[in-house]
Order: sequence, then C-alpha cells, then structure tokens
Amino acid sequence: MSLDRRNFLYLAGVSAAAAAGARISSAATIAAPETSFDPMRWESVREQFDLLAGDQIHLSSFFLTSHPRQVREEIERHRSGIDANPLGYIEKNMFTMPGKIAASVAEYLGGRPEEIAITNSTTMGLALIYHGLPLRNGDEILTTSHDHFVHHETARLAAEQAGGTVRKIRLYTDPAKASVDEIVERIRNAVSMKTRVVGITWVHSGTGVKLPVRQIADAIAEVNRKRSEADRVILIVDGVHGLGVEDEAVAEMGVDFFVAGTHKWIFGPRGTGIVWGRASAWNRLRLVFPAFAEKPFAAWASESRLTAPIEAAWITQGGFHAFEYEWALPAAFEFHKQIGRARIAERIHSLNDRCKEGLGNIRNVRLYTPLTSKLSAGIICFEITGVPSKQVVAKLHEKKIIASTAPYRESYARLAPSLMNSPEDIEAALRAVRSIVVT
Repeated sequence: MSLDRRNFLYLAGVSAAAAAGARISSAATIAAPETSFDPMRWESVREQFDLLAGDQIHLSSFFLTSHPRQVREEIERHRSGIDANPLGYIEKNMFTMPGKIAASVAEYLGGRPEEIAITNSTTMGLALIYHGLPLRNGDEILTTSHDHFVHHETARLAAEQAGGTVRKIRLYTDPAKASVDEIVERIRNAVSMKTRVVGITWVHSGTGVKLPVRQIADAIAEVNRKRSEADRVILIVDGVHGLGVEDEAVAEMGVDFFVAGTHKWIFGPRGTGIVWGRASAWNRLRLVFPAFAEKPFAAWASESRLTAPIEAAWITQGGFHAFEYEWALPAAFEFHKQIGRARIAERIHSLNDRCKEGLGNIRNVRLYTPLTSKLSAGIICFEITGVPSKQVVAKLHEKKIIASTAPYRESYARLAPSLMNSPEDIEAALRAVRSIVVT
C-alpha cells in the first residue's frame, strides 16, 4: 500500500492536529466576518446573539449556548462548502483545520497546539482521559461528592475496568462559607498511597463554588515530589464552567489534564470540546479507539507496532462527523479574543457580584454560592424558604426570567449572568425573585 498524502486522507479521514498545528502561528485563527460588531460595547456584544431578539432574560446560557453571529456564519460557510462539493471541500480543509483549531485553542489557554485534543464535549474528553490512563488493580481515583454525574460515572467505569476504586470526599460543609485553606487541606489529607488520580471540577454547577485549582495543583505536586514516576498522582480538571469566564492561562495552572466543552461559556459550536494536557501526561495514556492520525495509520499500513509516545492529536476523535461545527470553533475563540479575556472576566464577575449581593439582601432567600469572586465564577445557587427550587424556576420562567435547577440530590435554583446580560437584566431578575418570596 502506498501511504501518500491523498491515500492517507482517503483512508484515514483526518490528519494529525498537533503536526499541523505546530506549523501554524498561534495567531492563525479564522478571520471574523465583516459585521458592525464593536467588541468594546457590551450592547453590541449582546446583539450578536439571536435569542436576545425576544423579551426573555436568559440567565442559564451556561447550559448550552446560543451561537454569536461570527460562529453562526462560520458554521454556515463550512456547511455550504460541504454541501456544494463534499469531496473537494473535505480534501481542501481536513489537513489544515485541525491545526487551526489547535492553534486558536492553544493561544487562548496559553499553551501549544500539540498539547490540544479536540472532542465533542466535556463528557467525551473525560472518558478519553480516564479510560486511557494506565490504572492498575488496587489503584484509587480520588474525587469529590460535588462533581457532576458524568465525572463520577467516568471515574467509576474506568476504575472498575482496571480493578481499582473510587473514593469521594466533601470539600466544604457550607458552600457559602467555603475557604481556600479548607478545600486544599481536605484534598491533601485525603490523598493516600493508593491514590493515582485526583479528579476535580473547577466550578461546581450544584453550588457555584469555584475551586482554587492552582493551590490544589501545588498540593498534589508536593505529594508527587516524594513518589516515583509510576506512582505519580495525575490531576484531572473538569473546567467547563470556568473556561470562558476566568482570566486564567489554563496551561499554567499546574494540572495534568484540563477538559471542557466549548459550547457553554466559550460560545462555541454545539458539539465541540477540548482537552489540554501537559506533554508528560499525554505520554502516559493509551489509546482507547483507532486514532485517525498519521503515525498510528502508518503503523497499521506497515503492520508494525506503534511505539511512539502518545500525542494529543491521537486522542482527537476520528471518523466523519459534523465538520461544519467543529471547524467553526476558532471563530468562538476569536470572538473572545476581540473582547478580551480580562474584560470578559471582569464583566461576568461584576454582573454576578451584583446578583449575589441582591439575592443576599432578600429576606427568606438563602445564597449557597460564596460572595467572593475568589471562590465563585458565573453560576449562582440559591433557595427561597418554603418554595421548592423547581417551583421557583417555573415561576421565574412565567416572568420571562430563564433560570434553571441543579441536577443533584440537593437541588437549588440557579442564575448565571453572562455576556448576554446587562445590569438591567439582573435588576429584573431580582425583582422577580422578590415577588416569589413567601412573606
């Protein structure tokens, strides 16, 4: 079999994202379409989202985003190209787009393109990492009782397959009173000689608590200094509700793997996600499905064993899928870049601070999310005395305030101000909450 460029494209369907990304400048992102968008004006930012044409106030956009105009237009551009000439358009873009995506993501995260894998969600990213870890019989995955169903189930399935165990701990008793020292100390004390993985969530969607990831990473690093490489603790972070909110360089947070969907706070195409991993962490993984990348394909074609260290591109999903959505992802990161990561963080925190302060001043409302921005991000959880949370959300919907409930055993009402919102939206939401309170 001749493994030339065209044969590889035809048979494998995708190129190595890292190899392509390494040749592309980190500034190589898809240019934004010509519009009247003014990233310095919040009103103009809000106008990029179609849902704002109605009279509802959306305070649950973290669930699944509305696409801003730039992303919608990029999706349509790629869709039209594929519909007009599927073979030609795929051949033209399949070798270049993975690298452009990796470059745009790496620039935002502060890392390198070869550290990025592309997925379709946080769920997929977590599964690829946990099931790729070389866990052994008796190994322990340490996680917390505050994590989402997906994180818990992924850890459980990976541990069962390896003959290991999962242990969950609480990081705080009262989320509203959580502290950095308490959280870090509980994790440090819970790590045992059997612990090989610590899995945490940056921002808890059930309480709104934002974990001090940097300090947790430092505590894990202290543990690892006394261990051999084979017994090193891997730190995995579900970062979906911090990415796109916080002004943080993910690649400098000290974690091993950072997993996030990009169809929430990043405003990316639906069905997109990313994994960032340090090179030494990628090298520890094993593949869990056929990798549509050059080296694995070459090994198959020559009937030889793949011996090279694992690369992020090999974790990226293969096969034919919704390319028009995936390839529009750089437009979402460009949208954030135009506004500015620091400005976005300041805006979201400002709106959230206003909302938390207002909720805290309403009688018979209990706020579960910390007031300090150090331990909270974009999700606010609260409860109204005497009114079930689902009923609170239903009543808010009647008043055209789109809130949500948390999918946990202890379920609270949630408001999550984002770039789609204004101070006036927050005041309207607070008025609606006051009208529901039982006096």
